[in-house]
Amino acid sequence: MIRINQIKILNDGNNIRSHEELCDVLKKKAAKLLRITENDIEDLVIMRQSIDARKKPQIVDVFMVDVSVKRALDKKSEEKIVSRLKDKGISVVTPVIYNFLEKAGIEGEIPSKAAGAKIAVIGSGPAGLFCAYMLASNGFKPVVFERGADVDKRQEIVEKFWETGKLDTRTNVQFGEGGAGTFSDGKLNTMVKDKDGRGRKALSLFTTFGADSKIMYDAKPHIGTDVLRNVVKNMRNEIISLGGEFRFETQVTDILTDESGAVKAVVANGKELPFDVAVLAIGHSARDTFSMLKDRKVSMQKKPFAVGFRVEHPQKLINLSQYGIEEPKSLPVASYKLVMNTKEGRGVYSFCMCPGGYVVNASSEEGRLAVNGMSYSKRDSENANSAIIITVDPKDFGSDDILAGVEFQRRLEEKAYELGKGKIPVEYYEDFKKAVASDGGANEENNLKEPVRFRDVCKPCMKGAYTFSNVHEILPDDLNKSFVEGMEKFGTMIKGYNSPDALIAGVETRTSSPVRINRTENGESENIKGLYPCGEGAGYAGGIMSAAMDGIKIAEFIAKKLVETLR
Repeated sequence: MIRINQIKILNDGNNIRSHEELCDVLKKKAAKLLRITENDIEDLVIMRQSIDARKKPQIVDVFMVDVSVKRALDKKSEEKIVSRLKDKGISVVTPVIYNFLEKAGIEGEIPSKAAGAKIAVIGSGPAGLFCAYMLASNGFKPVVFERGADVDKRQEIVEKFWETGKLDTRTNVQFGEGGAGTFSDGKLNTMVKDKDGRGRKALSLFTTFGADSKIMYDAKPHIGTDVLRNVVKNMRNEIISLGGEFRFETQVTDILTDESGAVKAVVANGKELPFDVAVLAIGHSARDTFSMLKDRKVSMQKKPFAVGFRVEHPQKLINLSQYGIEEPKSLPVASYKLVMNTKEGRGVYSFCMCPGGYVVNASSEEGRLAVNGMSYSKRDSENANSAIIITVDPKDFGSDDILAGVEFQRRLEEKAYELGKGKIPVEYYEDFKKAVASDGGANEENNLKEPVRFRDVCKPCMKGAYTFSNVHEILPDDLNKSFVEGMEKFGTMIKGYNSPDALIAGVETRTSSPVRINRTENGESENIKGLYPCGEGAGYAGGIMSAAMDGIKIAEFIAKKLVETLR
């Protein structure tokens, strides 16, 4: 296979091409670069598409493609074609093709005795789903436990919560089939390197179960919450058809061990159920499960995370900054990534940026309010939003307890709930900045009075009731100052980012797990045999893709262990 790293095509913002038309253009350019005819090309696969907007408004689409050539009957002839070009951007590659048994280190078929082991997968987020799928597709019969409802019922419950404010603590934006990612932007990019092919395998499974095939090569792939719900449902049905089982609205409240310290059972909805293996694919909001694990003395540690606010801007402002065009037709709505360090050494950065998205009430506990960002597949709301968050670590938590980070989150969420009286509290950046610059809003004269209406330049795009409030009172003063320092710096990167009319909504606390459930190099808990911490809640992932990849990896570990012990 011959890989061409950079094929550039000018994008004027208006020329919309079908996939077939795009491949025809790329084929012509590839043939020219390889100094062969188009007829010599057997196949062309787009491996990556990115956007170069450094010379905006002149926008260039940049492609990496893999080409197979008819006359390249063996690798030597491919190398001959490439060597005569003397172009560092063109090389012969051997594509990584993922093979579960190979990665698990298993030779031959999985013995029936090993396949008959009882495996509990606790949680049906990306980590749990992909772990269960890989196990089921290789002969195992996992049982997936999910405290929340199936995705259809869950959608009804969440929509009702946004309409009425009545929270269901078992099924909500955090809990239910698909995990927290089900009500998100559905971003599938990751910083995790994919040398083993798990990432590409995960993307191919997303397409198998309903996502657009473009995610296989888009540099910033996303599928949107509306498409993700169907993908999740289709994946569940396939796991069931392969012999797996799902138990919704069934919460695992305990994990029991035998005299040797190995998993022997889980307790779900009050019933003790025997299992040989338990995959702990809980989300970052499973605070009651963290408490249970602490009581069971499962090896855990505190870890840093980040907190902050959702910031909304008109999407046109972001498009104009990134592309030099307010309303591009043949370009995706623009996104951004912003990072800086404050004078005090804290990191401030954008997180889970949602172009054409919504800020959503993502609460899961009574009397506490947290927000997140969400987009549909079309990303067609008026606003762009992103979390702008500040790093915090154990010294900020106020306690040495292993769950001090959880309590730190809860205090912030309680303050947000109190300020908004259960609604999402919102403040314009102009007022937030003034309050922080004075005394943090301690004086009555600095406290905001609810304005008559939102400004026309930027009105909230939100799911769930919202209200004007003193958002600047939620975080401690030092974090507020870091937030303002970050916003001002980001205003030098994106013109208008620190506009007085930017909307600030809080509070964003569920950026990642506040703990890490320690595991060995073979994926098992450090002190509980047969327990496999997995995904974002366990502290080993930071989004849909990395969680899915970790789920696949844990499935490999489990298969290998069971085959070795039960052959």
